[in-house]
Amino acid sequence: MNAGPSARPWLFTGRPGAVGRSVWRASHDDSPDAVLFDRDGTLVVDVPYNGDPSRVLPRPGAAAALARLRALGIAVGVVSNQSGVARGLLTRGQIQAVHHRIDLLLGPFAVWAVCPHGPDDGCGCRKPAPGLVLAACARLGARPSRTVVIGDIGSDMAAARAAGARGVLVPTPATLPAEVADAPRTAADLPTAVALALEPSFRTPVAAGRSGGDAP
Repeated sequence: MNAGPSARPWLFTGRPGAVGRSVWRASHDDSPDAVLFDRDGTLVVDVPYNGDPSRVLPRPGAAAALARLRALGIAVGVVSNQSGVARGLLTRGQIQAVHHRIDLLLGPFAVWAVCPHGPDDGCGCRKPAPGLVLAACARLGARPSRTVVIGDIGSDMAAARAAGARGVLVPTPATLPAEVADAPRTAADLPTAVALALEPSFRTPVAAGRSGGDAP
């Protein structure tokens, strides 16, 4: 797939009622406009190029973290690199089927922003580029500067920084030590990451170091 810089991500709208009151939140409210999550390795266990909904397994703490945000009326979305599409290993239908399963287990999500391109396609949406974050924010009516991105590798943090958003890294065994060292904020688990995102002091982007790794 020769995407080029003008290629766009796939956007999937969540179930009705998934958009929180954050889209209309008054400017004096200190809560984030939205919190965007990486998919594989963050919300669910990373199964490379997974197109099988039966293999979806939520990460520990995911349900509790999402429930806290939804209870506050904060919109939640997903930003995910899925190069298996470009490699001929996944179809759009399989991606949607996996998302439907995640939505049933952890949803509802307000938006799913997916990059279907490969690492050499030169698109502007594949993390660490900012396209997925910006597209999700635009769909939600959220300000990037008041959006938090939670992920497990350096490219998630780099995408947040490039979009003007804030990032929280939740390391897994796949996270490189340098990515942990370069992260603007780190958390031991998803509930802790959400607690950081909701702190009143966590309001302006924190510069990170190098981009770090990339998702499949």
